[in-house]
Amino acid sequence: MDYKKFYTEEIVDWINQSNQMAIKYGLQSNDFWIWVMQSAGELSDKYQNAPLVQKQMIMLINYLEDVSVGR
Repeated sequence: MDYKKFYTEEIVDWINQSNQMAIKYGLQSNDFWIWVMQSAGELSDKYQNAPLVQKQMIMLINYLEDVSVGR
């Protein structure tokens, strides 16, 4: 696994895209959360569901959940 590419390209791109989707749909919308779950799954699949990738995506999803409810 290319860790540098994953963390400096893939994760940064995913975070930027999630920010754009949050602006477009709102953090509370079903469309936003559908995008989050689908895109997180696709990125995880891209790296053969490596445990590190899965844990990173879960952490990012948890962060978005916290932000969406104001924690």
